[in-house]
Amino acid sequence: MKHDLVIRNGRIVDGTGNPSYEGDIAVQGDTIAALGKVPEQGVREIDAAGAAVTPGFIDTHTHLDAQIGWDPSLTPACWHGVTTVLMGNCGVTFAPVRSGDKELLAEMMESVEDIPRQAILSGLAWDWNSYGEYLNSIEKLQPAINMTGLVGHAAARFYVMGERAVDEQPTTEEIQQIADLVGQSVKDGAAGFSTNRIEAHRLPDGRCMPGTFATDEELVAISRSVGANGGMLQSVINSDKRRLPGEMNLMRKQLEAAGTRLLFSAPWETGENGNSAYQPDIDDMQRSGLNIWGTTQPRPAAFLSGLKTFILFGVRLNDAVTWQQLRNLPVEERLAAIQDSEFRNRLIEEAKRMQPSDSIFQTLGAPGFSIPPTRSFWMGGDEQPHYPAGEDKSLAGVARAAGEHPGETWLRLMLESEGEGLFHVRFVNQDMSVLPDYLRANWIVPGVGDAGAHVSMISDVGWASFVLSYWHRERGEFSLEEAVHMLTAKQARVLDLKDRGVLQVGLKADINVIDIDRVAERQPKRVYDFPGGAPRLIQRAVGYRNTVVNGQVILENDELTGNRSGRVLRNRGGELR
Repeated sequence: MKHDLVIRNGRIVDGTGNPSYEGDIAVQGDTIAALGKVPEQGVREIDAAGAAVTPGFIDTHTHLDAQIGWDPSLTPACWHGVTTVLMGNCGVTFAPVRSGDKELLAEMMESVEDIPRQAILSGLAWDWNSYGEYLNSIEKLQPAINMTGLVGHAAARFYVMGERAVDEQPTTEEIQQIADLVGQSVKDGAAGFSTNRIEAHRLPDGRCMPGTFATDEELVAISRSVGANGGMLQSVINSDKRRLPGEMNLMRKQLEAAGTRLLFSAPWETGENGNSAYQPDIDDMQRSGLNIWGTTQPRPAAFLSGLKTFILFGVRLNDAVTWQQLRNLPVEERLAAIQDSEFRNRLIEEAKRMQPSDSIFQTLGAPGFSIPPTRSFWMGGDEQPHYPAGEDKSLAGVARAAGEHPGETWLRLMLESEGEGLFHVRFVNQDMSVLPDYLRANWIVPGVGDAGAHVSMISDVGWASFVLSYWHRERGEFSLEEAVHMLTAKQARVLDLKDRGVLQVGLKADINVIDIDRVAERQPKRVYDFPGGAPRLIQRAVGYRNTVVNGQVILENDELTGNRSGRVLRNRGGELR
């Protein structure tokens, strides 16, 4: 009997962390049928000699809820070996929704996650009210990779409370209604529930998004309902050190009520004795048998500053007329503008009057500030971006070496790169030296690439390729087996995904064939492929010979094949399938 697909002669890295071995993989339908030496022929055969054969990667923090409506291939995630994504993070989703509230949810997603409102309204079918109906709508699109989604706190609050959801606390009766609605959403297929505690995430009118200041009573009631229906919890907490003890205690209460898993965004925060600030509470929760997970970026997360992004050398500069003029120009005209020496000299003079910022958030929110020169790093002119750049590649360091003002250096490098160059303006996990040990923690998984969100300013979606290219290949911090485990089986444990994340007979055939010597991210690029020609940043990858999803080859030699074999994975009594 012929197998549908046989991948031969590869180095099989099965995701468990066990030693890799040379061998073959046979696929029948959507399932792995044999491992080791496969004598039978395949209808299709792939020669994986010299390549690693791994499970498909799992991305537990995306915001592809909108983009899937017009891009069922789910780029750029699919270019980086990702075969399963978790959507609906951070409390923002498009379901449940009352028919008259779609504009409101679209505006909130635009404000919080930087996804254009008009693209959302025109690019989605909006043929749903309940979360289960949303999943039905997505299923019709036949996504290229697998997706599962969380139901968002903000949408559920709006559904029950209307406009009062923003500024008021729900009554006892409304808390129960919200909990019941979330529980029904999980019963209808949502993987779980997400909430957001970050005050910087705001609605278009400047108010914090619904649920930011939810009481412990409300979140515990919702969590209890989620757990009763077999779902998981996700939270973006306020990690400010003054607030952190209360946030950690709240997650403990949620877990105790739900008896499930909780994943929270855990950027590195320094605690006592050089440990992470979360570790004492994590240890205590783990000793109590609570299933707590954190996810963190495996490299600095950053805004991108360049002629083709929202962030120039300075932004919102009420007293910097020329920089405002540059920012107001169409992106395609900015390079020509700075090529004019008189215009450029005015920019430099204004830059010299600006105050350097210690924080990109200060830059975004106040007039008269420039991007932080010591935290802004030149990504280089090569095809592969230089994310681990040191102080000498910072804007401050490059300017100092050239005897220039940082504003002058910024403009010079834009000219030399013909407007394509970018600075990586770091704001999370800035100290890379702590990341290897942090990533080794038994409760941490790499991620938070925010695929589908922040499309005009941030492009961190290539995090999985970075783990392989930098932490494994260049630095040797992790063996190939360890690196692949972090991208696959460890992620599957967060989702309690039992039939993916490991290469094993009987499990689903989500597989990557990767040239480990070549795998890498490419420089982010601006494209205009959202509905209405709206722009976004994308990031390609190299080194992916093949990606297989449910037995079908969806990517070959870094390019999509057109096959769309992904599944909408629904919670069914506590199991995603």
